[in-house]
Amino acid sequence: MYGFPLGFASRRPRLLGWLIMALVLLSALAWAAPEQMPVIVYKLALVLLGAVLAYWIDRALFPYGRPHACLPSDGGGPGGCALPSEADRDRSEVRFAAACLRRSLIVLACVLGLTLGL
Repeated sequence: MYGFPLGFASRRPRLLGWLIMALVLLSALAWAAPEQMPVIVYKLALVLLGAVLAYWIDRALFPYGRPHACLPSDGGGPGGCALPSEADRDRSEVRFAAACLRRSLIVLACVLGLTLGL
């Protein structure tokens, strides 16, 4: 239907509105001050490098603490595992939240360190 690959035909990509707004603002800035475009590309590259670096630092420091691994499985597998109890589910949600918070703080530190330090 619209030339999208399979799976994209039923819904639009996430944050499409924000992407369009960013491109409009970027083109307006390129028109108003074209000499600033290399600085913008440099800063964007630093942010992206900081995010990728933070992800790999988190994976290296906490190899078994990935956020999705903290959530319980639904249990309905071929092994016939029992569903997790309510207490186990509550503990796993706290572990998941802590892992997400840990990863976001590492990303924050790396992005700020790269963008402010260089």
